[in-house]
Amino acid sequence: MTRFLLCALLAGSAPALGGCVASMAVSAASMAAQGARGTPQSNEHLRPGAVEACRAQAAQYGTVKIIDVEQARINKIIVWGTTDDGKQRRSFECDYGTKIAAFKLRVIPARP
Repeated sequence: MTRFLLCALLAGSAPALGGCVASMAVSAASMAAQGARGTPQSNEHLRPGAVEACRAQAAQYGTVKIIDVEQARINKIIVWGTTDDGKQRRSFECDYGTKIAAFKLRVIPARP
């Protein structure tokens, strides 16, 4: 009876263990791929240049006010601010890596 119970328990747990082994293999492969890519280098030292590049891009739309600068990822700096040309205010978001990667401009509705 004990031998039958042991065999039944072992047979019942085989699918669960098989899934666990497959999961471990996928995890190991993922870690190996990430290691092969290498470690991205921080661009924190480019922060002043990022602010100036984004300020120059935004200046096409009026007077610029920088609101915030954030190191979003190890290789991405985001600069937020506003522009005002006397007729219309706009907000902007500027993504910077080693140069401007994206620049989004949005109109700020006038208050009634």
